[in-house]
Amino acid sequence: MKVLSKKKLMKQCGFPRRPPPRGPKATQGEQPKILGPLEKVYQEIAILKKLDHVNIVKLVEVRTCVSVDHALFELMRKGPVMEVPTDEPFSEEEARVYLRDVILGIEYLHYQKIIHRDIKPSNLLLDDDGHVKIADFGVSNQFEGNDALLSSTAGTPAFMAPETLSDTRKSFSGKALDLWAMGVTLYCFVFGKCPFIDENILALHNKIRTEPVEFPERPAISEELRTLILRMLDKNPDTRIMLSEIKMDQWVTQGGTDLLPLEQEHCTVVEVTEEDIQNSVKFVPSLSAVILVRAMLRKRSFSNPFDCPSRREERSMSAPSSLLM
Repeated sequence: MKVLSKKKLMKQCGFPRRPPPRGPKATQGEQPKILGPLEKVYQEIAILKKLDHVNIVKLVEVRTCVSVDHALFELMRKGPVMEVPTDEPFSEEEARVYLRDVILGIEYLHYQKIIHRDIKPSNLLLDDDGHVKIADFGVSNQFEGNDALLSSTAGTPAFMAPETLSDTRKSFSGKALDLWAMGVTLYCFVFGKCPFIDENILALHNKIRTEPVEFPERPAISEELRTLILRMLDKNPDTRIMLSEIKMDQWVTQGGTDLLPLEQEHCTVVEVTEEDIQNSVKFVPSLSAVILVRAMLRKRSFSNPFDCPSRREERSMSAPSSLLM
């Protein structure tokens, strides 16, 4: 379950929203609809509810009350695929299996015009069959066209791409950000730690921007895997390896003997209507009220089910004898 504070959301989004245009511009055709902060969230919820892929954690429903929303996701009992740092990294074969799941999940998201922006091991959850599902869309972005053109930073510092930390670059490719974070994640899989580490955030940013990727002597990895990691962690987003290339990589496909499914074989377009957005959340008075009502129905009594026996006895003893008869 994820709890979303409406009050906090309003503050972050600068509530109240902008007023509609006035004057001559207001009469020049139909103006685009300006979505308020909650409307934007409900639009995103409607999209997430309709996402249906074996490598994406399913959003079951969102329940809303006066002050907060509660997002209910499918239960992933096995938790994150890895906790970083760790002294027990994956073997190359284990890393390959998990990366292939991430590749298909990211391809599906990009097909739906969604940039995740926070790919890391703790956001990759294992299902009961041991497959990876991508979770936590708290900083994700939707886009139009072929790619998102982003200008703000988001996500976890150690997984941020160098172009987001540049003083000169004003905008950057959303897809390239996800691929960089996938590269950092793959590095974590086989070495149990991030490629760039520093307790000082400014020093960490500097390392990500300027320092080359270094590989520990142990564990030893294959040359094919080393090459793939370096191509994913290319500091230039314009020359960084693309997802379609990763899918066909020699290490990922074991020399072409184990190909991943084509995009059209596992991706279908998600269409969201205005009705979907209107029905994206279920209203409840409050979560505590729901718990109270369910407990009362279970006990088949309209008395307070959480009232301790001693308090009930005290009230009974103080009641008039005529009522006790």
